[in-house]
Amino acid sequence: MHVENHNSTGLISPTKEMVPKSVAFHTLGCKLNFSETSMLSRSLEAEGFVKKDFDEVSDVYVINTCSVTDNADKECRQLVRRIQRKAPESLVVITGCYAQLKPKEISEIPGVDLVLGAAEKFNLAQHLRELAKGDSAKISSCDIEDVSGFHSSWSVNDRTRTFLKVQDGCDYTCSFCTIPMARGKSRSDSIENVVRNAQELAATGVQEIVLTGVNLGDFGKGPDGNKRNEESFYELIQQLDQVAGIQRYRISSIEPNLLSEGIIRFVAGSQKFMPHFHIPLQSGSNDILGAMRRRYRRELYAERVSLVKSLMPHCAIGVDVIVGFPGESEVHFKETFDFLHSLDVSYLHVFTYSERDNTRALEIKPVVPVHVRHERNKTLRNLSYMKMQYFTQQHAGQKRAVLFEGHEKGGMMEGYTDNYIRISTPFRAEWANKIVDWTI
Repeated sequence: MHVENHNSTGLISPTKEMVPKSVAFHTLGCKLNFSETSMLSRSLEAEGFVKKDFDEVSDVYVINTCSVTDNADKECRQLVRRIQRKAPESLVVITGCYAQLKPKEISEIPGVDLVLGAAEKFNLAQHLRELAKGDSAKISSCDIEDVSGFHSSWSVNDRTRTFLKVQDGCDYTCSFCTIPMARGKSRSDSIENVVRNAQELAATGVQEIVLTGVNLGDFGKGPDGNKRNEESFYELIQQLDQVAGIQRYRISSIEPNLLSEGIIRFVAGSQKFMPHFHIPLQSGSNDILGAMRRRYRRELYAERVSLVKSLMPHCAIGVDVIVGFPGESEVHFKETFDFLHSLDVSYLHVFTYSERDNTRALEIKPVVPVHVRHERNKTLRNLSYMKMQYFTQQHAGQKRAVLFEGHEKGGMMEGYTDNYIRISTPFRAEWANKIVDWTI
């Protein structure tokens, strides 16, 4: 008897006669995740997969997860449920930080077929060839200590701005953070390779590169986590400044203790590195910074901000801050508020502390009630709004260079000035992916 194989039971290795498999991606979390998802997508397309939108029916769905937001678990479950309703026969793959930290928990979510840890996500195509729907969920993961090697990646949503990963992992031991457990030890690409990637991106018409990593300022450690000929972040930006064709660079985020005077002075004198820093603070109280195991005190942070603004009064400075950390009293929170209020910074990214398994912060008492955490978050978000309004008003009437993005939304287009002020204007196709002098 002849039986047609419609491959309803799973995915087998593509042959020339087969219809190419389709794949859809969804990314949760940081810029690093977006650049890695983009790379995974390109690698599957090179293997013959057809890329689809996540809302469409696809043979394979890949969810790249995050461990920083406290609802990673909830978001992941909701997405899997959506896929189960829409395409119950499709394969579901979960990867990313949450997958490295809690693979067993994820594998027990109904509908999940494959969980890939930090090292295995880059072998996605090979895993898909060996996977069949209906098998029990397969976990492919290893101890984070065994994760080494660096995989360069970048996002290519449009030609305006690309997130280029140059560093991964972290050797710091902040008491609230699971990222070292999810991404492993600090390791970097080589300067030579980053420059080559930037040249390749320039050839495609990319205007702006955002350098991303887990701990960017720690750049210089090889794929095994050891120092590679003492390469440094300062040397990297000097080399990138020479790449023809790239108009703009931004540094996504850099620790205050690694933001050296040399880096600040170089950015101040560069035509290509934008006057824009994002510097995590986390708390304006030295007591809380100590409990968090941060590697600086607030005095150093204030010095860095002061030097930036003295050399570049027009520079945008973004700040990460966590509210409701264990032991944070009203006095500590007021210290943070007053410190941020006094600093010449432009905007805040405010995070509400949430408990993480296997972190030292769980041992710190007293625990701040959740409703108090949310109140503090709201207070700092209001402060952030005021800071951004004030920063924008300071530049009213000034001419600044705006890089406009290509997508149209409700008849409008958006772009950012060199110093990160968002500009919105009626859509003009000839301005897409172009730098335009603009009076604010």
